[in-house]
Amino acid sequence: MVSNRTLLGIAGFVWLAAGVNILRIGIKAFLAVCTASKIGRILLMAALAILIFLGFHLMFSKIVTKHTARIKGYETKQPFWRFFDGKSYLLMIFMMSLGIGLRHSGLLPEFFFGFFYTGLGTALTTAGVRFLIRFIRYN
Repeated sequence: MVSNRTLLGIAGFVWLAAGVNILRIGIKAFLAVCTASKIGRILLMAALAILIFLGFHLMFSKIVTKHTARIKGYETKQPFWRFFDGKSYLLMIFMMSLGIGLRHSGLLPEFFFGFFYTGLGTALTTAGVRFLIRFIRYN
């Protein structure tokens, strides 16, 4: 059993780890496409990555706020896995399965993973940092 503050720290590290891993895949794909592309395609990828980041950042900001309120509302210590609720675990399993499946299927070009994973990974990393800030500032 862990404290509410510890749950926020666990959430931060899990989101940060996921974000850095996805961002690493995205940057690798981004750079692979950039070495064989003209400046217009590179700028298009950068613009799309920013749009993906903004969309996911808005969604993840709401999730960070929601989970922080839920975690702070616990009146007793909780099991370490309670940094997520059931719905979030299902969403995580779905997103990971879809991402892994699409990457290994060959259905989408490297171009897609270059901008999509760069934007998604940056948004996930940002959410992890926001959880860690709440962990550090927890009173």
